[in-house]
Amino acid sequence: MVTSLRPKPGPARSYQFPQFKDEALPTGVRLITAPVVKLPLVTVLVLVNAGSTSEPRGKEGIAALTAAALLEGTTKFDGAELAEKFEQLGTSLESGADWDSAFLKITVLSNKLEEATKLLGEAISSPVFPEREIERLKAERLAEILQLETEPRGLADEKFSEFLYDDESRYSRPDEGSTESVSSLTRGDVEQFYRSNYNSGATTVIVAGDISSDSAKKLVIEAFRKWPSGSSRTQVLSGKARRSRKSTYIVNKPDAPQSELRVGHVGLPRKHPDFFPTLVMNAVLGGLFGSRINLNLREAHGYTYGASSFYDWRRGPGPFVVSTAVESEVTAPALREILMEIDKIRGEKISAEELSLARDYLEGVFPIRYETTAAIASALATLAIYDLPSDYYDSYRTNIHNVSEDAVLKAAKTHLHPELLQTVIVGDAATVRGSLADHSLGEVTVHNP
Repeated sequence: MVTSLRPKPGPARSYQFPQFKDEALPTGVRLITAPVVKLPLVTVLVLVNAGSTSEPRGKEGIAALTAAALLEGTTKFDGAELAEKFEQLGTSLESGADWDSAFLKITVLSNKLEEATKLLGEAISSPVFPEREIERLKAERLAEILQLETEPRGLADEKFSEFLYDDESRYSRPDEGSTESVSSLTRGDVEQFYRSNYNSGATTVIVAGDISSDSAKKLVIEAFRKWPSGSSRTQVLSGKARRSRKSTYIVNKPDAPQSELRVGHVGLPRKHPDFFPTLVMNAVLGGLFGSRINLNLREAHGYTYGASSFYDWRRGPGPFVVSTAVESEVTAPALREILMEIDKIRGEKISAEELSLARDYLEGVFPIRYETTAAIASALATLAIYDLPSDYYDSYRTNIHNVSEDAVLKAAKTHLHPELLQTVIVGDAATVRGSLADHSLGEVTVHNP
């Protein structure tokens, strides 16, 4: 019988992120262009500093509602006509908002780019926000909230943020708004938010694909000639935790066969200087399939199909979260193992094999993330939103490779805080509460969904 050994992988090939040009237009709009001529495609991505953290208190959800309403008609076209115009050009217009920005995006054949970019400029420059469509979008969000309240996974995510952050922090409330806040929004609120936040100084336009920087500049200047001048509003972001001690919250779902678990604390802002060692540290802890938490809960104990940990990177300090779902009867043992793994990675160096696995994965998947014009545009959006250096992508793999075992241990000791862990359990309180008393989870309270 002839056997052969699996060949070992060779050294990683060199990679260079596409060259790009970053400039300010006379109108105040920031323009980033990345000529990529592999295919006759171009992505145009418009970013506006009008994310959820820009919302007034009590108007949560207005950022997402405004971004969605941009697709519902302009002074020239109603919503159906606008959608049809884009379809005739072989594309569709996407819009949305997250914590840090709002966006509009198209990907189109390069020979249709001029017309599509003008239409994009029309959509963002002269929306009419029809009352009927505003009410429809609100109704869709309210239905989504009702569905979330019946679905343990989404409910656990939202309750974790609510219990983690102080009430004064925007991060304590859903990024697309709650039932109360969305119900109260009006067309006038949408128009006011648009006029207060959508302007030249708050706008970055990213063009990636089969076009020169000079040609892209001419197109954008023409498409945004109606764009009002203004400046980006600086938001004060609070990431204050709700509690300064360990606490556990059971969101009661009577007779639930499983417990959705979220364990974590306030994390780091995206531009933190320890980003790379923290990224590698989390990969070892819970960021990969072969990570410690997943191998422990899934492979060693059979408690779950999958468990992971992550830092939710935002301009402000987003959460660090361990996430999994287990059968109700093993809720307490699963939590014990999660706490043990967090303590363990803070107590001793990871192995050279673990470090190699994490670095090889992060370095290896990096180039394949940026193979399309849309992916390149999104990567450039990350630079713009988080004010990262222009060589960030070219130096990414070097920065990952330079992370050592000592740096991982330091990141774990500095940025993992067992004494501050907040635990949310969405499950049957009658089944799980009694088993939690001896597991160092802090005060345990029970709440309704």
